[in-house]
Formats: sequence, C-alpha cells, structure tokens
Amino acid sequence: MNDIPDRIPTPCPSCSPDLETVHEVLTEGGGSLTVRCSECSHVHKVQPEREREVTLDVVVSQDGESFTANVTTPEGATIEVGDEFLLETEEVLSTVRVTSLELDGQRRVESSPADEIETVWTREVDNVSVDITIHPQDGSRDDSRSITVHVPGDYEFEVGAVDDFGDDEFEIDAFVVRQAVTGYDRDRYDMEGDTVPAKDVKRVYAYDETSSAWSAW
Repeated sequence: MNDIPDRIPTPCPSCSPDLETVHEVLTEGGGSLTVRCSECSHVHKVQPEREREVTLDVVVSQDGESFTANVTTPEGATIEVGDEFLLETEEVLSTVRVTSLELDGQRRVESSPADEIETVWTREVDNVSVDITIHPQDGSRDDSRSITVHVPGDYEFEVGAVDDFGDDEFEIDAFVVRQAVTGYDRDRYDMEGDTVPAKDVKRVYAYDETSSAWSAW
C-alpha cells in the first residue's frame, strides 16, 4: 500500500452512514480497501479515491539521437525544467532530466501543471557524453584539441584535478554548466576545487598533461 494511508475518513454503514468517521486501513486488494471503524469496530470495504492521471509524450535525447516514450503522472502534478525522473519502457530504463516543456501552440515554459503539457523534452543522465577542450601547456590556443568522453552522469570533474581517459591525461582548468540545470550562480567555474557532476557540464577546459609525462623520459 505505497500511497494508501494507515487511517482514512469514511462513512461507516453500521454506526454513521451519513457521517465520516476515522477508519483503520487493514488491507488493500482488488481495487478496494478493507477498513475498520474506530467508533464501532465494524469491518467493511470501501473504494479509495484515486487521483486522476494524465499521459505525457516524452522526447528523450541520448548521445545525439532521440526517441519518444510515454509516462503517466498525477493530473495535479507540477513539472519543472531540471526535474529528474526514472523513465521505464519496454526498451529502456534510465534516469532523464527535463530540459524543456512544450504547451499547446508550441509554447515553451519553465514550469507547468501536467495536464497542460503537450510534450516533455528530456536528456538521459545516467550515462552522458562530455566535450573536453585540451590546450597545450604553453598556453597556446592554436594547437588545442577536443575530445569526447563517456562517463556516468554522477562522475565528478574538479578544477585543478588531473584526469586521464585512455591516452589522454589533462589537468582541469575550468568548466561551463548547462543552461537547464539549477543550483549554480554562474555559467563558468574556474576556481581550484570547483566541482561539477558530468550530467550538469556543457564543456570542460583543461591543459594537456600527456606531453609532460613523455618529457620526463
């Protein structure tokens, strides 16, 4: 009984058919509740009130590709950009983050009641791709290069830390966060010790450490 309380107010057919009394919920099954009246201990069944649900179209972006799925949610729920939820279909089971909400007439909003939403645009955040720009140690931008790494969404990048992926080793200089995330007071972070989970980052900037490793030989 995940969403059913231990006690509910409901009329008792034995002692108060026209008034609600407190009832203890005993069991749930077959779409009904077996309850016991706190006034006279009469046991009977009632039909619980269920909140109406709506079905939403969800577009999921995943590594440059996208697919559409459907989810159900309570009609009175409010959905906001930045919300995360578990998307479970026959094809996929993953956590997604809301990046945009589309209403009737293709209007985009940051927050909306579920029953007014036409399409929920999301991005998969269990596993993400992160673009990293690597500069030479001499500070020159002419020989900068870009790589893309694939990491879990909660993988943490830290300014000042040295990371290595395959043949690439680099010291993180700064990072830029995505627009559709909350909890950040600016777009770019470059102070030593600043951290960001991979699912929040738009791009990482770093200095090449690979060449210094070779020069030691």
